[in-house]
Amino acid sequence: MKRARFHSTTILSVRRSGNVIVAGDGQVSLGQTVMKGSARKVRRMNDGQAIGGFAGSAADGIALFERLEGKLREHGGNLRRAAVEMTKDWRTDRVLRRLDAMLVVADPQQTYLLSGSGDVIEPDDGVVAIGSGGPFALAAARALLRHTELDARTIAEQAMAIAGEICVYTNHNLTVEELG
Repeated sequence: MKRARFHSTTILSVRRSGNVIVAGDGQVSLGQTVMKGSARKVRRMNDGQAIGGFAGSAADGIALFERLEGKLREHGGNLRRAAVEMTKDWRTDRVLRRLDAMLVVADPQQTYLLSGSGDVIEPDDGVVAIGSGGPFALAAARALLRHTELDARTIAEQAMAIAGEICVYTNHNLTVEELG
């Protein structure tokens, strides 16, 4: 018997004019069934100085957020250092490397995509997306960033709306956090 696969989320981060947004939809699907429409997969970290979102298993995403919070405290709020150290642990630790999630994290200066395979990727253009609808949101955000003067929040909201129109695993119930 084949296990049903969870599909969950689109997470998008957009950076423009000193502001950074992380937005995530609220849908969690199991196979072809929407299990929840109002999940919160975006949150503030480091006493509000950083924001992040996860795609993948909710329990794993939350565990990774907690791990990153610890690394942020350990490294005085330095997101780059905390991200690298947490990702090294994630890739090499026998228990952590089984976690099935990806993270997007940002502070006022930088944005990173983090994965269990050791990726700590800083996007060239300040835009990054993960999850089932990630490619759709990424394409829409890049087009809006290049061809409009819209602010970061509006770009993120519009790009997520477009992803929600295309990806069956993405809904229009957004959680949006902003720094800037």
